[in-house]
Amino acid sequence: MTKSWLVAVLLCFFLGVLGIHRFYVGKIGTGILMIVTIGGFGIWVLIDFIMILVGKFTDKQGQPLAK
Repeated sequence: MTKSWLVAVLLCFFLGVLGIHRFYVGKIGTGILMIVTIGGFGIWVLIDFIMILVGKFTDKQGQPLAK
């Protein structure tokens, strides 16, 4: 099932340091790593946020997020 781009953007913006957007798209392992590292000390969250905004972020199966 295709994941929503808007939901991913909002989750990343508000709960990015907890990696909730990664759990949403099925990337459980990296979501746990984001919790442990507090979003990669903020850098990982920023990179993910930008990638989601420009449409380069994918779900676990490699499918782009639906806009």
